[in-house]
Amino acid sequence: MNLQAHLIKIKGLVQGVGFRPYVYRQASRFDIKGWVENNNEGVSIHAEATKDALLQFEAALKSEIPEAASISEFIVNEDISLRGFELFSIRKSNNLSNDITEVSPDIAVCQACLNDMKTQPHRIQYPFVNCTNCGPRFTIIKDLPYDRHQTTMQIFKLCNTCEMEYSNITDRRFHAQPVACRNCGPAYQLNGGKLFTDGNKLASILAKHIDSGEIVALKGMGGYHLVCNALNEKTVKELRLRKQRDGKPMAVMVKDITTANKYFNLTKEEVTLLTSWRRPILLLENRLSLAHAVCTGLSRTGVILPYMPLHYQLMSALNTEVIVLTSGNISDEPVIIDDREASKSLASVADQVIRYNREIYNRTDDSVAIVVNQKSRLIRRSRGYVPQPISLKLNTEGIFAAGAELVNTFAIGKGKQVIMSQHIGDLKNVETLAFFEESFTRFKRLFRFTPDLIVCDLHPDYLSTRFALEQKTQLIQVQHHHAHMASCMAEHDLDEKVIGIILDGTGLGNDGNIWGGEFFVADLNDFSRMYHYDPIPLPGGDLVTKQPWRSAFSYLYHYFGLPVFIEEAAIDLLPEEKQLPLLMQMVDQKINSPLSSGAGRLFDAVSALLGICRESSFHAEAPMRLEAAINQQCKGKYLFEVEDQKILFRKLFHQILQDINQQLPVGEISAKFHNTLIAINLHISKLIRAQFGINKVVLSGGSFQNAYLLAHTENLLKNQGFEVYSQEQLPSNDGGIALGQLAIAAKRRQTHLIEQ
Repeated sequence: MNLQAHLIKIKGLVQGVGFRPYVYRQASRFDIKGWVENNNEGVSIHAEATKDALLQFEAALKSEIPEAASISEFIVNEDISLRGFELFSIRKSNNLSNDITEVSPDIAVCQACLNDMKTQPHRIQYPFVNCTNCGPRFTIIKDLPYDRHQTTMQIFKLCNTCEMEYSNITDRRFHAQPVACRNCGPAYQLNGGKLFTDGNKLASILAKHIDSGEIVALKGMGGYHLVCNALNEKTVKELRLRKQRDGKPMAVMVKDITTANKYFNLTKEEVTLLTSWRRPILLLENRLSLAHAVCTGLSRTGVILPYMPLHYQLMSALNTEVIVLTSGNISDEPVIIDDREASKSLASVADQVIRYNREIYNRTDDSVAIVVNQKSRLIRRSRGYVPQPISLKLNTEGIFAAGAELVNTFAIGKGKQVIMSQHIGDLKNVETLAFFEESFTRFKRLFRFTPDLIVCDLHPDYLSTRFALEQKTQLIQVQHHHAHMASCMAEHDLDEKVIGIILDGTGLGNDGNIWGGEFFVADLNDFSRMYHYDPIPLPGGDLVTKQPWRSAFSYLYHYFGLPVFIEEAAIDLLPEEKQLPLLMQMVDQKINSPLSSGAGRLFDAVSALLGICRESSFHAEAPMRLEAAINQQCKGKYLFEVEDQKILFRKLFHQILQDINQQLPVGEISAKFHNTLIAINLHISKLIRAQFGINKVVLSGGSFQNAYLLAHTENLLKNQGFEVYSQEQLPSNDGGIALGQLAIAAKRRQTHLIEQ
């Protein structure tokens, strides 16, 4: 028998997802001898067999991988000497170099483990059951390779039964690092009292508290949650009051997909995403009403299914079908992961505090997604997705991208991959900045990363920019909306000149003004600003984001002057009539009234003008409520003008005022406004295509989180022959901007636009 030897190196998401047992089973299937090992570069396999057996083995390895695994590189070296192995074995992990393998995101508990909770004596009702196919990963890992002693499970010594499972290659828990049972694993604790290893007993107690109208702080996989009955208006209002969360919508957890379908409208794509192992919060259209205070009148609610064993036990024990599941923090601060901090900070919010005695090492919020045009679109990328990398064709090694200020994430470059951080949050306070700095330090260690080039935003006051400037490393700064565009380009492997439609709230432009309604022609190296929304002054500066009526005032004053506030009764916009002279003076004399072309401010203005939202209690409330008001059946639109590369809205506002005076329903006015912006997107794209012959259009920026705007813009452009690219793997908001920053830096370094 003519035997050969192959050395197979596999990179990708191949650790912590049951890959080595999978390799072992395939080796047994094809009578392969040799070994498999984890190392910090991935998985290596020495395989000896006949040529046909090796080829079948390698084909099977590629095509039948575990559900949560993914392969980015599969390299076979056939120039290997036979070693004469008699068995196939799993070798001890090795630390080979500064290259790294992918770290698995956290995985929702699988059905097999849920079944084990009913059948395995040592795991009966045990609420920390997991296996190689599910359970915590990124939230517990401290270093690579991914072995138990390098996780927060290190303090839990395996009992004999679990040790046998862990060591048995044929067992589903072979080398499952968080493996445990009620005899040797973590336990829950209620209010610092007795320990619970019986999840049903704990769930029964918690259910009584929740059903009676109490608020519970519950330690989750990546941080604490606050939980209450989502059908109890009084309790949800009390939660908002205690948490200091005025109007921002809150997510809910439902028992199963049947319950989800009862309260929300579901498409098949939404069912697939909602039940996936990533378990994001998914924004769904409401069908039945919850307590009004849950989503405060918006048309969509964030919905999630259980993903930890205790979630299933709790949902089965409750009388209510739907619970609020919102981040365990005080407004604007990072989600709490420390047990002592939770006992201290959440004691004033929650009536009961439930923790467990395993440390959360890497903080992760729940991810948030929406399905638009049958595709999943991330709004917040965190648990279940991070730290799975984005692959590029560029060398990214050593580049650190600091991201923006709102919904911050950062990114590091390793080889031809970009590893995005978990959701950090708004960098506006000491606590969130500390989380940013802590996470960067941990990413450097975990992924063997040393920055030699740093890229950040142009805005000098962003804390991410200040952090970047403080590092003693070569630095470049990238315009905010070019980074938005590059983020989408990088996701879709575009490296050429394309049309960019970037609709966003704010970002510092090259001219020192605020940009945000932008039409670019750009590649990864540079951009040209072809057209933009008409800039208007923002009286009060950043205050306009909290008081949308200021933007409405500015647009009306900009286009119509003082008479509109008398003749059209637009004075009703102002909280107090006596503010009118002051606001006019601020604008006329350019006092704290920076110019802005931001699309976000246009949405704010129309929302305020219609009386939908004049004072915002959370970020982007006015545009969200304006979208929720749309009459989907209305196909009308308003007029606009294009002059000297500016898109002018004088006619649009004139017609809106006419419709208001004629008492046209708000839903129709909102629809006509949105349809106008969609028409503008097509009109400007056609102008640029005619001038440059470019047919590819990239859509990015926070305004494209608007499902109506995104769906109709995509469809209209495609119907006119454009190739359209929008974001799926990363948010179109500032949470995806670090990828764009890093891609630009990598391209400029490659083309020697950066000194090396």
